[in-house]
This record gives sequence, structure tokens and C-alpha cells, in this order.
Amino acid sequence: MVKMLGFNVLTAIVNIANYENTNLEIYSTKSKIRINTVGEKLEYYFKDAIANSFQIKEQSKRIKIHSSVFSWLGNQNNPPDMIINKGDAFEVKKNQSMKSTIALNNSYPKNKLYIDDPKITKECFSCEEEQWGSKDIFYVIGSMNGTNLQHLFIVQGECYAANRKIYSNLLLQFKAKVDTLIQEQNMESTKTREVGRITRVDPLGITTFRIRGMWEIRNPLVVFGDYNINSERYKLSAIMLKEKYQSFAEKDIKLLESNPKIIVEKIRIPNPNNPAKLLTTILINILRT
Repeated sequence: MVKMLGFNVLTAIVNIANYENTNLEIYSTKSKIRINTVGEKLEYYFKDAIANSFQIKEQSKRIKIHSSVFSWLGNQNNPPDMIINKGDAFEVKKNQSMKSTIALNNSYPKNKLYIDDPKITKECFSCEEEQWGSKDIFYVIGSMNGTNLQHLFIVQGECYAANRKIYSNLLLQFKAKVDTLIQEQNMESTKTREVGRITRVDPLGITTFRIRGMWEIRNPLVVFGDYNINSERYKLSAIMLKEKYQSFAEKDIKLLESNPKIIVEKIRIPNPNNPAKLLTTILINILRT
């Protein structure tokens, strides 16, 4: 496996370990950033963690740094939220309850980010000079108390989600059933990527009925609750495949493992595609100070 250099999830974890401020209200009051929603503040916080720009006060300088680190910085309606240039993708989700279910809206869980995913935009799959077929994706789950970040959980998609065919096949089955029902009822429909879209449902023919698949996934604090993950003791937990961990530059691994606030251990977790088989993964925790 090719060694991954530069900015990455390991250096982001180190930056979070060394940065004491967990009140994201700073993104509304400092440096003219003026971010309104908690979800956007959490996204910006994690961008700063990856780009090592927590301490940068000038917003123009911050923007320049982010532009050099990331090839994609997302939009509100299409995944992912960010992609490191020639590196991994990240999807950031915030929760106001420590262990509540994660809403994924109309995107099913992703074990990897694939270039032919209908949910990503043309600008996203052409965001880098070299064409890519797939990227590793990490889910970043922030448990919030107002604007205060209580716990951050970072989990690699391959440790959390099944093969995409599990979800896409289910969606296709429901879509076929809905299409059949529409035909049987002699209703008008239009082509859509949603489960279904029925037009002219009222006498004036001005109303459309949209049928959408809405997805949610159990919180990783619950999924991995049997392991050494204690949100009262740790402010961050991360799980990734051992092979993924070893793909990062040796200097970044040493930087992480030499930090006295960080605990690294190997754990075995069920394979999302076959729980009878176990995956060897790396668990990283940051101690609260």
C-alpha cells in the first residue's frame, strides 16, 4: 500500500489533542468567520484540525491554507464534506445527544467514496488533476452540548458500513415496487433518482408527490460500546483498519504515538459485511485534561 504523506487524519488527531478549546462558538465571534449553524462550526473545526490552522487569526490566510490542503470543500446537499488533496474524504455529522442515531438523510452509509456515486457532483469527481476511482472515507461524529464539543468520534467507513450493494440493492427493490404501483394506479410519474415521483396528483395537476429514502445509522459510541471507548474519559476516539493506519507516513505515526495525551491500541471488530469475521483495527483515544 502506498504511504500517504502530508495532511491526514493522524495529524488532525494530534492537532486536536494539542488544542484545548472545544467551544465552537469561537467560529461565530473570532476572525470574522461568522458561521451560524452548529453543524457548519463543527465542519470548520475539523477543517482546521486537518489543516493545522487552529491558531491562524486572519481569515484570508486561513482560506489560503484550506485551499492548499483540500481539493474539495463540499456543499450542503452533496457528500462528502471535504477531501484532502490526493487523500481521504470526510463526512462530518453533529449530534446534540451523546449516543443518538446519526441522520444520513438521503445518502446511504458509505464504506468508501466511489466516483460513480450518483450523490456526488461533477465538480467533486473532477476536483483533482489525477482521476480517482475511489477514496477512503471517514465519518466524523461530533456530540455537542450547545456549541461545546463533548466528544468527537472518527471512524473509517470500512469499519462502520457494509458494501454499497447492500444498500443500493434494497433501494432498487423498493423503487421497482413503487414504479409498479404507480403504473397499476394509472398515475403519472417522472424519471428520478429518488424512490419515486408522482406528478399531477390533484385535479389541477399542479402537485407532485416525492418519495424519498431517508437513512440513519447507529451512533459509533453505541456500535463500538463494548471496547475501550469512554466518552467521559476521552474527548476523542477513532477507529480505522490496521492497514489504513500503517499506510500513513512513519513520522506521522511516531508523532501520534509519542503524544502523552493519546492512547493507541489494537482491537478486533466485526466485519460490517460478515460479523462472523473480525477486522484488525487501530483504536485511538485522546485523554481529557
